Amino acid sequence: MAIIEKPANTFCGQTSRREFLHQVGGGFTSLALTGMMAKDGFLSNQAVAADGKTPWANPLAAKNPPLPAKAKHVIFLFMYGGPSQVDTFDYKPKMYPLDGKTIEVKTFGRGGKKSGGRVVGPKWKFKQYGQCGKHISDLFPHLGQQADKIAFLHSMTADSPIHGSAMLMMNSGHVLSGRPSLGSWVNYGLGTENENLPGYVVMLDPTGGPISGAKNWTSGYMPAAYQGVTVNASGTPILDLKNARGMKREEQRAMLDSLNKYNSRHLSDRTDNSNLAARIASYELAYKMQMSAPEAVDFDQEKAHVKAMYGIGEQRTDDFGKKCLLARRLVERGVRFIQIYSGGNHNDANWDAHGDLEKNHNYHAGNTDKPIAGLIRDLEQRGLLDETLIVWGGEFGRQPTAEYAKGTGRDHNSYGFTMWMAGGGIKGGQSVGQTDEIGSKAVENRFHVKNLHSTILTQLGFDPDKLTYFYRGLDQRLVGVEGAEPIRQII
Repeated sequence: MAIIEKPANTFCGQTSRREFLHQVGGGFTSLALTGMMAKDGFLSNQAVAADGKTPWANPLAAKNPPLPAKAKHVIFLFMYGGPSQVDTFDYKPKMYPLDGKTIEVKTFGRGGKKSGGRVVGPKWKFKQYGQCGKHISDLFPHLGQQADKIAFLHSMTADSPIHGSAMLMMNSGHVLSGRPSLGSWVNYGLGTENENLPGYVVMLDPTGGPISGAKNWTSGYMPAAYQGVTVNASGTPILDLKNARGMKREEQRAMLDSLNKYNSRHLSDRTDNSNLAARIASYELAYKMQMSAPEAVDFDQEKAHVKAMYGIGEQRTDDFGKKCLLARRLVERGVRFIQIYSGGNHNDANWDAHGDLEKNHNYHAGNTDKPIAGLIRDLEQRGLLDETLIVWGGEFGRQPTAEYAKGTGRDHNSYGFTMWMAGGGIKGGQSVGQTDEIGSKAVENRFHVKNLHSTILTQLGFDPDKLTYFYRGLDQRLVGVEGAEPIRQII
């Protein structure tokens, strides 16, 4: 069923006509709706305001999805910059003899629309892995060992070949900013199973965050409680979380109690103030995280062979390995949505291979291959893979032709690229969709980013068309008003 909140909307200081009709008409059914939502778990775990009478719903309280769910958690491994599909998982043997030849092919990237160019043949060999016989590039020897657990999507498409708008599309379903991110929708729909940790965690590359920064994990028009919280896998887990110097924990508790008392009184005087309720919840969450967050990133109790599985202690893989291990620990502790970025917004510090493709992809694949394979193995061994959906991919792919007169770099390509999913009820060992013989565009079972989002929501137990949030007179959806079908072939 729909999950609906009704923030006040005004125009020129007055309630809009649509909002007025919604508020007045909605009053007659509010009691029945409240009962239905309570039955489905959407109004569970309420706190009591300072007057002891007025309840306010904790926005992060755990909720039950309306449909049977295969997955309880999502780990999104975001390869920022756009990995080349024909050099990683989309095997194109006919490209090798075309290397260096000029051909006619329509492309559209940051350099605009072109009708031809010089082919850059794949720079790595491919081998077959697993019972499924999947061809995987030599860039990913460890992931190749997990091929039978992975469903490859070779016909992904997006609306923009430009980083900023493509990032927003992959993260929020729209090329314009201001919309809630995928993680916020999951956080809103499911809440967190652990009230001492955020329900939505983001881990950034050591070189910095992606273009547009926090817009990629914003809660948009939803309350701030649903936005992503950036967490570090080593050192200080969450910045600015510690008490002010000299403040004891009992003093902080007394200060929060007083603050909550006044906030709750203000809340009881308002018929609808979800932002204030979210602020109260965020203060309590921060207080609890001071104890829980350091424990979550404490790897001392992890066995040596587990750390080795992730490549922790090795120069190339230590950083991303710690992030993947932390992701597993957060899943164990009930966090719903975890996004890990490979690649930062600094020169050639991401997968954006415009110049030297070999140097770029050797570096980033070498940093991530072993940790990601270790994450899949570790989750499976602990019985967590079936309930954890793993998503891998960037904001788009890359073209089959060179961008410059010399070199091996490729421009952006949103016409057809590869992503993959594993765990969470996904049928592994298969490849769905297809690009043409040179990987320039999707030609079979074309899937849009919205189809990917719909698949994720479906696996979490939601009807993507009914997970809604009321804003500006409309029941907003992650998949848009037009909706999108999940990718049935892999479910």
